[in-house]
Amino acid sequence: MHMADALLSPAVGGAMCAVSAAANAYAVKKIKKDDLCEKKIPVMGVMGAFVFAAQMINFTIPATGSSGHIGGGILLAAMIGGFPALLSISAVLIIQCLFFADGGLLALGCNIFNMGVIPCLIVCPLVFKPLLKNGRQWGRIAAASILAVVVSLQLGAFGVVLETRLSGITALPFGTFLFLMQPIHLAIGVAEGIITAAVLCFVYKIRPEIMESTFDGAAIQNGVPMRNVLIVLAVVTLLVGGALSLFASSYPDGLEWAVGKTAGVEELEADGAVFKGAASLQEATALMPDYDFKDAGEDGSGIGTTVAGMVGGVLTFVLAGAAAFGISTFKKKRKGASPA
Repeated sequence: MHMADALLSPAVGGAMCAVSAAANAYAVKKIKKDDLCEKKIPVMGVMGAFVFAAQMINFTIPATGSSGHIGGGILLAAMIGGFPALLSISAVLIIQCLFFADGGLLALGCNIFNMGVIPCLIVCPLVFKPLLKNGRQWGRIAAASILAVVVSLQLGAFGVVLETRLSGITALPFGTFLFLMQPIHLAIGVAEGIITAAVLCFVYKIRPEIMESTFDGAAIQNGVPMRNVLIVLAVVTLLVGGALSLFASSYPDGLEWAVGKTAGVEELEADGAVFKGAASLQEATALMPDYDFKDAGEDGSGIGTTVAGMVGGVLTFVLAGAAAFGISTFKKKRKGASPA
């Protein structure tokens, strides 16, 4: 559900960039020392990399000619908490935008809001956590995951339609676009919810302390071994980004499909100095546009997707992990400097 610049006016795109930047600043302020304890920092990096890799795998939505991919907001929020999760998903989207030209530069604020702020700061505390308040059995985790992801995607899809409407994109009539966006993202949400539930149940089985610390707002105790679960998650991330991404569906994702059905074309064109400037800057920063080598041509290079999956995963791990380490260090020093 990565929006392209052509769906937005510069005013709406700029305003949403400011909103998402403010949300990330608020998240940094609200993160507590225990939210990013020593044992949680590598979890944030590895899970950010996993979400990057998983977003490369589009799964087909039967009988629609469309596909979808996970957003990862609820998954990250359940694992590391809502505020760190927003920073992590923002890292994913920034890397996708700048280095792989996935999602427009002008639309980056909208994408962070729709795929990060909504699930991490709104749906997780209001839907996901309350459903697990009285117990964290597998059935409850699965039900909470599916419902929370579905609600997140419905709100996110509506956000796309509303942002497009406010931008005055006449090629996408509000009613028609809404009618197409909501059902297709309901189907995508159910699929993502099942994937999210499977990952969370697996992690909860082998290392329940990760989710317990998130729900309780407490640090993971020093005696809890984390090495094995981190290795497993890292290996799965490399397999997903480096191998399974080769088998991603070739169908357009839910947003592209809805745009195509509404406007008759999957991609709209945008004219103006702002759009040209954003496109030029993104072209300059994109190391592997469309997750392939720049000189790959229309047929692709064959191994470009594998390389992009692994490179993107490493970049996300470094950025998310560095953010977590920096914030944690700052919080500790600030607490240490506070008067008793």
